[in-house]
Amino acid sequence: MRIALPLLAIGLLQSDRLWNDIPLLAAIPPRVVLGVLTSWSLFELFGSKQLLGQRTLQILQLTLSPLVGALMAIATLKIIHVEFEPIWLIAVVGGLLALVLALVQVGWFFRQRGLPLWVALGEDVLCIFLVFFAFNAPQQGGLIAMLLLWLAARSSNAWYRWYRQRDQEPTRPISR
Repeated sequence: MRIALPLLAIGLLQSDRLWNDIPLLAAIPPRVVLGVLTSWSLFELFGSKQLLGQRTLQILQLTLSPLVGALMAIATLKIIHVEFEPIWLIAVVGGLLALVLALVQVGWFFRQRGLPLWVALGEDVLCIFLVFFAFNAPQQGGLIAMLLLWLAARSSNAWYRWYRQRDQEPTRPISR
């Protein structure tokens, strides 16, 4: 999923407090956070349409998705005013979910040798819906997250069958 776009949407949805509820972003001045997240979101939106941009985003998303997933989980808890202790447990679950989704996306990227344009556009739409559902309808947002986790499990099963089938094919001698 996208990294900067959900954080930007959270800040813009809370027009009076901006990123005061998000642990790491609260320490940075709001203008700097707004500028960085806007620039990064634009790169995610437009860079994901070309192969080189997709490769660059894959590396960034794979390395930063656990951190952003943890921040999003904590921000969601604080915004919808749910008291849960220990809060680090929710951060770990959110980070792991984001990492699994990033790994699935990287797997599909390398299996397909790039993602089609419709996948990138669908990812943008799904990212925005997940952010809105997390605050307005947390149960539906949770169902979408569980659906994504189910798709990740199905994808790993499909990859396993594909690699097993590929390994069983006889190798052809190289003709000169």
